[in-house]
Amino acid sequence: MKWIFRILSASALLAVLAMIIFSGLRYLNNFKQNGSLRLEGLNKKVVVQRDAKGMAYIHAANMNDLLFAQGFVTAQDRLFQMELTKRLIQGRISEFAGRSARNLDIRMRTIGLCRMAKKQAAILNNRTKQYFQQYVAGINAFIDTCPNDIPLEFRLAGIKPEKWTIIDSLSIVFYMGYSTAANLKTEITAQMLLQALGYKKTSELLPLNFNADDTEDKGCIIMPPRNRVSESFILPKGLADYVHDRRLRVGSNNWAVDPSMSDSGGAILCGDPHLDPRILPGVWYPVGLFTPEIRAVGANIPGLPAMVIGRTQYIALAATNNYGDMLDLYIEKPDPSNPDNYLEGKVSIPFKKIHQTLKIKDKNKPGGFIKENFTIRLTRRGPVVSGIFPGLEKNKIITMRFAPAESMESRIGLAEVLTIKNGKQLVKALKHFPIGCFNWAFADSQGNIGFQASGRVPVRLHGDGTFPFPVTGQEDNWHGWIPADKMPGVLNPAKHWTGTCNHKTIAHDFPYYYSSFFAPSWRYRRLKELMQSSRKKTKNDMWSYQRDTKNIMAAKTAPIMAKALQQYEDTRLMGEILEKWNFHDDPGKAAPAIFQTTYCKFAELVFKDELGEKIIMNFLDNWYFWQEKLTQMVLKGHSIWFDDTTTPDIKESMTDMFHKAALQAKKALVPLLGNDPEQWKWGKIHTLELVNPLARKGIAGRILGTGPMPMGGSGETLYRGWYDYDKPFEVTHCAALRMVVDMSDMDKVMAVIPGGVSARTFSPHQKDQIKNFMSGKKSYWWFSDTAIDRHEKSRLVLVP
Repeated sequence: MKWIFRILSASALLAVLAMIIFSGLRYLNNFKQNGSLRLEGLNKKVVVQRDAKGMAYIHAANMNDLLFAQGFVTAQDRLFQMELTKRLIQGRISEFAGRSARNLDIRMRTIGLCRMAKKQAAILNNRTKQYFQQYVAGINAFIDTCPNDIPLEFRLAGIKPEKWTIIDSLSIVFYMGYSTAANLKTEITAQMLLQALGYKKTSELLPLNFNADDTEDKGCIIMPPRNRVSESFILPKGLADYVHDRRLRVGSNNWAVDPSMSDSGGAILCGDPHLDPRILPGVWYPVGLFTPEIRAVGANIPGLPAMVIGRTQYIALAATNNYGDMLDLYIEKPDPSNPDNYLEGKVSIPFKKIHQTLKIKDKNKPGGFIKENFTIRLTRRGPVVSGIFPGLEKNKIITMRFAPAESMESRIGLAEVLTIKNGKQLVKALKHFPIGCFNWAFADSQGNIGFQASGRVPVRLHGDGTFPFPVTGQEDNWHGWIPADKMPGVLNPAKHWTGTCNHKTIAHDFPYYYSSFFAPSWRYRRLKELMQSSRKKTKNDMWSYQRDTKNIMAAKTAPIMAKALQQYEDTRLMGEILEKWNFHDDPGKAAPAIFQTTYCKFAELVFKDELGEKIIMNFLDNWYFWQEKLTQMVLKGHSIWFDDTTTPDIKESMTDMFHKAALQAKKALVPLLGNDPEQWKWGKIHTLELVNPLARKGIAGRILGTGPMPMGGSGETLYRGWYDYDKPFEVTHCAALRMVVDMSDMDKVMAVIPGGVSARTFSPHQKDQIKNFMSGKKSYWWFSDTAIDRHEKSRLVLVP
């Protein structure tokens, strides 16, 4: 027995040594948080208090100093993350990642978000320019004044921080707009179907998009006339990669209830933006911002000033993607007699050309880099996004047209959030934010609630943006914008609450084409169920709703699946488990694992025989394109798509397909979870893993990250746990922040992020919110001076 105690003692000693070493490492990557610091650029003293989470609360005498200090403080915590974001948008990742990032860099430079930001910066009015300038000046003050506090990650990555400009911050705004332009995925999917199935069968598979509040909405998309699509055009390889470059793709839920539905007597706002949060410390940076006129706590993307989600003393706001179609692909005609030109009808027009040079890290080359030149071509509609990589056919030309590149204004409405006094002023300001199509839910201190869509959606003369548009002449298919006062929105609805879950919010008789890409209606239908109770809502209710796991899609289809599976001995137990299920995607239940796996296999069986190996995964990974359509087929109980065309002598039914899918599901689950279906717990395969950007795999990855964590929910639940179709069931998108604001509570806001405030490896605040995020334990941003003072853990005074 002595050897056991020796081992235990040795293990304990190693654990203690590991704790000492790890606690010491934090000082290798720390920064000044107490005392005072002199900064050139400040006009008056600024006080920065930090709480137990490391969250900063900035107290300044005026707006200019406030934004300056925000830039400084954000750089303290997130400078390396900001640098990566900036270089991604600039197309410069290969400078430290090497040749593996070459194609990504070419795509980002081709899209040209930095070109757009430069154009936007040149037309900003003085007020908006000052707003951004003060923030970037604060970032640069940190770089200049605190060289010893530069994050360790820079040295490990072999790069140095670069000074920031207004263009860098604006490029992040345009990247947010591009990331949310989701109809790009639909255009690529629709064209793939057209080339594989032809015109008629493609029309049968176009998405269904339902407005769950409009009983007359049939959800159908009308197939464009044949002369407005190109059946013979085959999409160039590599084009689908543009869909995956948008790392700030936003899903999300938000909702608000007015005082009549609130137990506190104040309006309540909730928001949980769904992003890919897997790289620590997460996407959002929370901060408190205070002057004699301003009191605000909220969050923004690091690199952007002020906040886009949070509250002031007057308003609270949160955003979801409204999926307005801001982006079109065009099929261009090259001039066969002149490769430097393209055709509009019979008119030959020269491409505009932009010459670029990549600097690619290569340790085997002199100087450690190689240079590679390439040329970006542009038509009047936008950059050529095909034909830029070796191996692609040059006569297949597709251009990308992006509305924010053409709809810029001299002001950016979000710059006014900190000084807005009520919901009506917010609605007015949001009409001056053309760069991103978001649904902004809001509540104010007067009890008003509502939502308002931002962005500019083009009015199309021909077609609806579902397919790439063939250029046949010089007529412009875009004819202005949907008027700002016609964009979706509501103020103080009669039902006393409002909410958006990326679903279709326009009525069936909306006079303009808006989009053909919306989330299925299930999350919003579940929200409606929760709101139907006559009991007044508390903020604790709202916190729990954000973690609600009921799957409305499963409630409709799982009973049908269960009945089918119980008809066969080899799947009877799976069917019985589904029959007893309450349709909640809880991690400790077997039914969600059976349903989700069988559902995925079923979808593949239904469509693969017609689509083939090359297209099926691209199609199925675009969940929004087919999920409502497949649900309708299942509810009807029959469809020509259920028959497997590879077995012409057999006419398969829906029941047959469910059985085949369940057998495939069993084959997939047994090696992972064992032979007993009762033990196929959802949380064992449906997991979220957060990783450190410096070490994503292996032992170091597990130590610096989290390892896979069991998670409930799914893509269909308010508690979002989205996974990619081709990589079940690793969560790729979930709430990147959860927030509940009770406008009557002047002390605090309920809020949590997946990782932490700091992006610095070894910081205690890089991962300290994970436990609360996963468990649902309440966490807070402090709002009143009393609460902030009571929770103060450090104080840094910035002096001019």
